[in-house]
Amino acid sequence: MTAPDPASAPVAEPRWYKRRYRGATPLGWLRRVLLTLLALIAAVWLILFITKGRFLKSTFERVTGSLTNRTVTVRGDFQLYFAPFDIKFLAEGITISNPAWATRPNLFEAKRIDTRIAPLSLIWGRRRMRWLDLTDAAIDLEWNDAHDTNTWTFSEKKGGKRLEFPIIGRATVAGTTLRYLDSRLRLETDLKFQTITSRDAKIADAVHFTGKGTIRQTPFRLSGALMSPNATVARGENKLVMRAFAANNQIDVTGTLPSIAEIEGVPLAVTARGSNVAELLQIIGVVTPDTRNYRLKAQLIKTGIDYAFTGLTGRFGDSDVAGRFTVSQTEPKVYIDATLTTRRLDIIDVAPFIGYNPDIVATKGAIAAAAATGAAPARVMPDAPLNIEAMKAFDADLKWRVGIVRSKNVPISNIALTLKLKDRVLTLSPLTMTMSRGDVAADVKIDTRRRPAHTMYDIRLASTPMGRLLAGFGVAEAGTTGTIKGRVQLVGDGDTIHDSLSSANGRIAFTMPQGTFWTRNVQLAELDIGTFVQKLIQDKLKKPVTINCGAVAFTVRGGVAAADPILIDTEKNVIAGRGGFSFRTEALDLAFRADGKKFSLFSGQSPVGVGGYFSAPRINPISPELLTRAGAGIGLGLVATPIGAVLAFVDIGDAKAAACGPVLAGATAAQQRTTDGKPRKDVGNGKATVGQPEEKKKKFLGIF
Repeated sequence: MTAPDPASAPVAEPRWYKRRYRGATPLGWLRRVLLTLLALIAAVWLILFITKGRFLKSTFERVTGSLTNRTVTVRGDFQLYFAPFDIKFLAEGITISNPAWATRPNLFEAKRIDTRIAPLSLIWGRRRMRWLDLTDAAIDLEWNDAHDTNTWTFSEKKGGKRLEFPIIGRATVAGTTLRYLDSRLRLETDLKFQTITSRDAKIADAVHFTGKGTIRQTPFRLSGALMSPNATVARGENKLVMRAFAANNQIDVTGTLPSIAEIEGVPLAVTARGSNVAELLQIIGVVTPDTRNYRLKAQLIKTGIDYAFTGLTGRFGDSDVAGRFTVSQTEPKVYIDATLTTRRLDIIDVAPFIGYNPDIVATKGAIAAAAATGAAPARVMPDAPLNIEAMKAFDADLKWRVGIVRSKNVPISNIALTLKLKDRVLTLSPLTMTMSRGDVAADVKIDTRRRPAHTMYDIRLASTPMGRLLAGFGVAEAGTTGTIKGRVQLVGDGDTIHDSLSSANGRIAFTMPQGTFWTRNVQLAELDIGTFVQKLIQDKLKKPVTINCGAVAFTVRGGVAAADPILIDTEKNVIAGRGGFSFRTEALDLAFRADGKKFSLFSGQSPVGVGGYFSAPRINPISPELLTRAGAGIGLGLVATPIGAVLAFVDIGDAKAAACGPVLAGATAAQQRTTDGKPRKDVGNGKATVGQPEEKKKKFLGIF
């Protein structure tokens, strides 16, 4: 048997070694580390609790400032410690600066903030305050000029996050104000909140606020409330109710916000009322005609630079309106895109589109409304100037359809208007409407880049029944089958309707193809007393008189329109007219004369004068020539027999029928012909010999 090797025998460990390394296992090391950490935390907690963490004031300012890229300052008492497990934070005279581009130095400042914060909420991002005591706080929220960053986004990168508030279990907030500045909207508002008190994350009453500010230099005031403050505290839905007053308008806004300062993509119900829609839209830099009292409601959704109003309904004056429109805050201009419909449009509510105040039209008439724009006495064309400067600030596209226009005299319906404003050029093209079963189409272009504004008018009237067209002026439709069509082409310069027409050049022409007209109206126009009395005795006043063709046309030069020609060929007569009218003075000086194709007794054979002004035209059938004929008749009666007195009023019926081709083509007077192809000498020369018609002398029974 071999003896054991002494070198391989186990060596006994010293007792001190066993005591020192007996726990040197992974679990043992972990236990030691944890115990050490707990000891350190306890030491820190104890130190902070005893000192209240006041010595961390400068560290807090430095670290917080570095994380937010702002300057953080605490001027008074500071406390930061665990009490016992929540983070106790107190700061007096605390300020957090704004970025350098902001208009005010501080994003946040408060006389005193005292709160307890759940520590784990800082780690997991859902910040929760156990309680908050905030005194005399001021918050400043701004967007920069480019609208690509804001003061509450703590980053040097571009972009702006929405403003979020922590969950607050119990709070007392007193003396808090908030300022909001939006460079794109040109909006600045200051809000003041009433004292807020909450317990267990519940606020006993709505959070009320008041404020004032300006939007595009228009001052406003507002008041409102968060009607679901309990949800607000929990960062839930915020039911907002707000009322604002600006430029004689009242605007009510209600909706549910995801955040107090966030309206992006949020549907808001908006109602507006006031005395004039133009005052409301002027707030956002949009120029429109004045209106009477209005009330409108719509749903507003903001998406980026677009503010879309959909489901629009309401009334202005005695007219209704519906549709949608979008306001885009493009730079450097505002852009408006709208589609509107109106079922019934009152004619008085159309007055502002040509410069009249509708309230004055409704109460005092068109002449008074024109005078209110600066027009001379007795004129009806307004002298209201275009707002050239305002038209530089926005572009627009508008489509508007109108069903029926309520009017006593002119039956208009089915209006379709397309308006475009681009770079200070306003176009109405096309503008169409139905007028007594006839269609009117117009193209109007106003170029305000030229000074004064340069306006082109092109108005076309399709074939329209005269009976319905003139029904409001005493013409019966029964017995009238005649139609009328025409075109107005004018070009003028001026910043008002009156000025542009006063300088206009162009042509106005209306033609009448073959048809019938009430005998009474034709014979009165001709002053054919013999035929009129004869038909009156025979009770045949409503027997139609045939119109072969007719043209009422004017050549316009420098705002003065001269007949070129006025020529109507009827079954028994040829009616010719001379003279014209002036857009400058609105004076009328026209003379109409009828030459019979057949023999007729008691025919005046003299011009019927139309004078006065657009606002007050007058008919004068007693012309100087008619008085001369009356004197001659009296003389013949004295020196001869009573039959001789009649001879001065006898028409031998030598009128030459008109060739209808040039008449229906709306040709000028120089192009008119008789049926024999000879030039007509009884229709003037198209020059502005207003009030001085050249009358053709006629022979009477071959005696004179």
